Amino acid sequence: MRLGINLGYWGAGMDADNLAVAREADRLGYAVCWAAEAYGSDAATVLAWVAAQTERIDVGSAIFQIPARTPAMTAMTAATLDSLSGGRFRLGLGVSGPQVSEGWYGVRFDKPLARTREYVEIIRKAMARERLTHEGENWTLPLPGGPGKPIKLTVHPVREHIPLYIAAIGPKNLEQTGEIADGALLVFFAPEHAEATTLSAIRAGREKAGKSLDGFDLVPTVPLAVGEDIDALADVFRPYTALYVGGMGSAKQNFYNKLAQRMGYEKEAAEIQEKYLAGDKEGAAAAVPRELIDSTTLLGPVERIADRMRAYAEAGVTTLSLSPSGFTLEERVAGLRAGVEALERAGLA
Repeated sequence: MRLGINLGYWGAGMDADNLAVAREADRLGYAVCWAAEAYGSDAATVLAWVAAQTERIDVGSAIFQIPARTPAMTAMTAATLDSLSGGRFRLGLGVSGPQVSEGWYGVRFDKPLARTREYVEIIRKAMARERLTHEGENWTLPLPGGPGKPIKLTVHPVREHIPLYIAAIGPKNLEQTGEIADGALLVFFAPEHAEATTLSAIRAGREKAGKSLDGFDLVPTVPLAVGEDIDALADVFRPYTALYVGGMGSAKQNFYNKLAQRMGYEKEAAEIQEKYLAGDKEGAAAAVPRELIDSTTLLGPVERIADRMRAYAEAGVTTLSLSPSGFTLEERVAGLRAGVEALERAGLA
């Protein structure tokens, strides 16, 4: 099992620290550094900046938002980043959510699975440097009745195949991801619930494509906090968990809330959401079960974290992307180093 680092969103006042974290992860031998985007900083610019100042670590989008770019533009960006980084780019994609898709990009959040499948098909063609033609529900290339003609990418990517990942949570999305992608980007992944919530669906998708899970990169992002007081460390992630389970999406459409329900927290998930959407964020955080936090994070001294890393590896995780807690560079770097130490103690390095 390899380690990754997830920098999250850029532009939150810790940009210099983020770069230092990426460079330290590179020095420590981490496999990949991921960057995210929502409606602030874009991930492509951040990844170019990080790639220019690191040597070995891969850089990956977690995620490029599908409503933000045409598929051909995403293919251009992927090919460019792969070229500039010397073959170190990983392309992560996701549909985002209805609020961002419709409120920020003006793109209807309808039929996300079909849109994702079509998007990936076009990207694959473009990056293979085929003359680009496509007739689908969302895109037609070239547009009929006009001057457009089939053209192909002029940039030669360093690699013939750039790894493509999809951020997936729901069963249908997970199944499709197993079918059409090289890896899955996951959050709130609990090893104890991996088969029921994640692996069975991905395996079904792989079987549709005539493949097994061999070679498929399972990549959860896992918050990490090192220390002796487990309860206090868990409390650090209460607002984070409450935000996703209670406040991401609407009352009718919250993928993270549904995931918590599938993990057996139906009553708790409903309470968290009710309080969060009513404006009681503190109450929502207090309602998050300690067990939910503990099963989806890495908490405690290095020895305990090593034990949990073994559980992730046994559940099929191939790249464990860490998100170290802390507001200072020193705290985050300490988390990076603890991750390496725990991996070694677990016998997984």
